[in-house]
Amino acid sequence: MRQLLTLIILALLIGGGLFMLSPEGRQTLDRMHINAMRAEHQARYRAGQPLAGTPDLARPDQRLAAQGVKLGDPVMLRLFKLESELELWVEKDGHFVRFATYPICLWSGRLGPKLKEGDRQAPEGFYTIASEQLNPNSRWHRAFNLGFPNVFDKSKGRYGSFIMVHGGCSSIGCYAMTDSVVDELWRFVTAALDAGEGRVPVHVFPFRLTDGNLKSRKSSQWAGFWGDLKKGYDLFERTRLPPVVSLCNGRYAFATGSPTTVGSAVEERCPPEVAANP
Repeated sequence: MRQLLTLIILALLIGGGLFMLSPEGRQTLDRMHINAMRAEHQARYRAGQPLAGTPDLARPDQRLAAQGVKLGDPVMLRLFKLESELELWVEKDGHFVRFATYPICLWSGRLGPKLKEGDRQAPEGFYTIASEQLNPNSRWHRAFNLGFPNVFDKSKGRYGSFIMVHGGCSSIGCYAMTDSVVDELWRFVTAALDAGEGRVPVHVFPFRLTDGNLKSRKSSQWAGFWGDLKKGYDLFERTRLPPVVSLCNGRYAFATGSPTTVGSAVEERCPPEVAANP
């Protein structure tokens, strides 16, 4: 009997291991990780404690001086769902440096793009924030409208409205921060816009788009979409400049950016090299 129980346990362990290596198992692991982070963040928020990984928000001047940047310099944001992180990048000497990484208090839905109004799914893709998208009197403290759907989303029939980065740590399709974090983001974004940055780029990814992360999720229905996002992700990683993002032949297309193109909107046009070789 003992040998039989041992064999059963071994079979279950092997079966569980094989399941975790399958596409369904990968999704299960991702959901477990996401749900655990959500639970931790909500517990700390309700207890009035700062979320793990929050920078020292009480010392902004010292942090600015340490990085050699200032309020009013051009900025961009990058968000990562799986890691529940938002990065703030600031231009310095013609390239962007990461000023801070903040925990996202809560985002809703699963990995993958937003498809329609009411699906409670936070979007993924390339967006921009202009002055008219700011709401200093949001019911969630302060809010930036991401501009979903952008031209790419519209081309795919995806729709929704009022998709924000905001405070309040509550989400039904948005990216919710703590109030103190969104206050710091607000200062950087509004200062950059007031100083002449036409639009603040916001890049939203399902996870850090490394080769390994994509390979482990190659069977996902969104693998092709994520592969296209990776092209923009990699271009920024190489150049430390936000790429010029456009819609070309129904897909995201990217051209190397420069300090003068940081505020470019996402529009429907093909980069010159693509247009010349359709």
